[in-house]
Amino acid sequence: MFFRRLIQLFVGLSLYGVSLALMLRANLGLDPWDVFHQGLSHRLGWSIGTVVNVIGALVLLLWWPLRQRPGLGTVLNVFVIGTAVDVTLKLLPEAHSMTERILLLPCGVALNAVATAAYIGARFGAGPRDGLMTGLVRRTGGSVRVIRTGIELCVLAIGWLLGGSVGIGTVAYALLIGPLVQVLLPILTVPEPRPALHDATAP
Repeated sequence: MFFRRLIQLFVGLSLYGVSLALMLRANLGLDPWDVFHQGLSHRLGWSIGTVVNVIGALVLLLWWPLRQRPGLGTVLNVFVIGTAVDVTLKLLPEAHSMTERILLLPCGVALNAVATAAYIGARFGAGPRDGLMTGLVRRTGGSVRVIRTGIELCVLAIGWLLGGSVGIGTVAYALLIGPLVQVLLPILTVPEPRPALHDATAP
């Protein structure tokens, strides 16, 4: 069971990076955090995968004052997703026609939902950005909706000002990712092992 979870974690994180690359090639708008990552990438001259990994590590440092405990999935998130983005972008050619871009966008959003459900369902801990949200909720007593919306609006605004891509893809992601993950998560969650049953007649 442990190895199944580990494989699912790695595949989920890798596919998350692939999904981001698909949305980047679509060039029709990204989710809030990736608007921020793309904007920083433009300003710093780094690959977007490098930015994703570095920001993940910096956000993870914020867990310390929030007394959040990272899991294996949290740590691998910092290394795997950004690397998968850069590798995929090297292999995936630019989309030149609007038809190609329109096809890439729903593929990217759908794959992102599968990837999210897969790595969460592996039960190895939240990603750095989700852990920041849950830590702030616990420390402040605020609602998940308010804190998550506040964080995402902040990174979206900063990313847009830095030159990140905001568009129909941003809206589509915001509307679809929650319902899709909600459907997929029960399917992809690895069940907890059942405790062994002991024979009541055994000595």
